[in-house]
This record gives sequence, C-alpha cells and structure tokens, in this order.
Amino acid sequence: MWNEVKTNLSSTKVYLKEFLFFVTILIFLLFFIVENKIILITVIALILLFGLIFLNFIGYKRNRELKAIESVILGIRNNTFNQAEEIKLKENLRSLQEEIKQMFEKERNDIEYLKRLERMRTEFLANVSHELRTPIFAIQGYIETLLNGAIDDEKVNKNFLDKANQHTINLSNLLNDLIDISMIESGEMRMSYRYFNINDYFGQITHEMMPIAQEKGIELIYHPAKEGLQLFGDKNRLKQVFINLITNAIKYTEKGKVEVLIEEEPKYGKIIIRDTGIGIPPEDINRIFERFYRVDKARSRAVGGTGLGLAIVKHIIEAHNSKIEVKSELGVGSEFSFMLKK
Repeated sequence: MWNEVKTNLSSTKVYLKEFLFFVTILIFLLFFIVENKIILITVIALILLFGLIFLNFIGYKRNRELKAIESVILGIRNNTFNQAEEIKLKENLRSLQEEIKQMFEKERNDIEYLKRLERMRTEFLANVSHELRTPIFAIQGYIETLLNGAIDDEKVNKNFLDKANQHTINLSNLLNDLIDISMIESGEMRMSYRYFNINDYFGQITHEMMPIAQEKGIELIYHPAKEGLQLFGDKNRLKQVFINLITNAIKYTEKGKVEVLIEEEPKYGKIIIRDTGIGIPPEDINRIFERFYRVDKARSRAVGGTGLGLAIVKHIIEAHNSKIEVKSELGVGSEFSFMLKK
C-alpha cells in the first residue's frame, strides 16, 4: 500500500509547485488569523495531511488515466483493435480519445497505402522485366540466326535485320516511356505553361499523323476551332498526349475515321479525340490508364505500344489541373476528352 501511495504522490510532481504555493499562502494567512500557537500548529498539520491525501487521490486518478491511455496505445501497436470504434476512454478523456482514433485511422491508412505501393512496385518491376525481355530475346534470336548462317541467305537476312531493328525501336520507346513515368511520379518533370494558338497547333500535329492514318485507310479529320482561340498548357507535353491518343485511335480503328475537335466553353476548351474503332469493354474503362494494363493483350502486342502511353497521358493531363474522361461503346467507337484553360 505504501508503495502505491509513493507512486501516486510521485505522479503529482507536476502539480507540486502549485500545491506548495497554495499551502504557503494559506499558512501565511493563518499566522495573522490564529493567535494560539497550538491551534495554529494543529491546523497547519491538518492542512498538510489533507493536502497529502488530496495529492494521493489526484495521483491515483492520474495514474489510472495514464494506464488506460498506455493500454490503448499498446493495443494499437499490437494490432488489438480492428476498427477505431473499439477505442474507448473515460468521459473526461473524450477529446484525447478522438485524437487517438484519428491517429489509429491514419496509421491504418498509411500502412494500407504502403502495402499498396509495395504491390504496385512488385507488379511494376515484373511488368518492366517482362516488357524488356520480349524485345531483347527477339533481337538476340534474330542475331543468333544471322550469325549461324542466315546472314548469307538473301531471302531472310534483310527481313531479320528489319525485325531486329523494329524491336530496338520498341525497346527505345519503352525506355523513354519508363523515364517519363519516373520523372512525372518523382516530380522531376518540369512543365512550361503558356498560351498557344490551338488551330496552328493541331493543324501541325494532324498533318504529322496523316500518313499513319492514310496507310491504314482511316480518315483523320481536324475540325478547326474558332479563329484565334488560344488555350493554356505545356505544348511539348500536350503533344505527347495528342500523339498517343490519336495513334491509339488509329491503331484500334479498322475502318471509318478519327476526329479531333474542340468545344469552346466560357472558361475552357474541351478537346475531344473520337474514333469509330472497336471500343473498350465497360469493365476495362477504369483500368486503361494503369501502367502496362492492356485490354486485349494479344491484340495490343500485335499493334505495338509500350503499355505506358495512357498512364503518361493521365499524369500530364492531371498536371494541367484537368481530368481525362472516356466514353466508349463496343463496336461503335471511343471518345477521349479533357479540358484546357482559355
């Protein structure tokens, strides 16, 4: 019992200055009020006794509260609680209880976020390894075949060299996209925003993309915006976006057309890339901007691409404080759109 009292009194050290100040003032007043020394000594002794009893009570109560808090924190550390509602303290500690609950929720969210990042990192490394392995093994196979004698066969040597060259181009594109993704996600990619004439800009891009569309027998149409319309953005990064979206539209359109148009709004210009292609299944629309995600893996590899293009598109559009939207219907076509500030 005496050890418990010592513990309780030890816990009240934080209040010792206030207690001694109060007792000193009280004793000082008693010297002027009580003239009988025996009564004065008795009263002082009673004050000190009741003071110690009071401090013991305060210490006891404080220790219980501290133990309750320690118990909750230990429970959080040992994953005893499954949800924040299980954390409960006494009424006078309600505000602290809410703070601990918020801390618990944040800790759980942080842990879940780190686990998700770890899963993404693992998947990313696996995907990168796979994507790199494909062109490297193909190039290696062609070169080994040529070295084993096919270099002298005019029927196959140029064909094999062309294929090896195409795989080196694919490998270079993949590495460039990986660098872009890394720079964007690390915040190292610098953006240069300025106003630019949208008609001149799109006129040049569609002119560059026209041979690819014509080779496939697809119409590539740019519907000019209002004369002199200017939008705000990074021209170089946006060119990556437009080339990627237009290239994809052409790739996945067997017949018909790809259209580029701008719908003018009071404060924004809505840029739309629309095609009459194969469309995207509804269950895949929310995932097409994930890194290396392919709707139809076999077809995607046949038409080329790194699997990172739409992920880069999403990042660049979001860096312009905008959001890319997708509408698609199987067998009818797809529409990608986003806003740029006027």
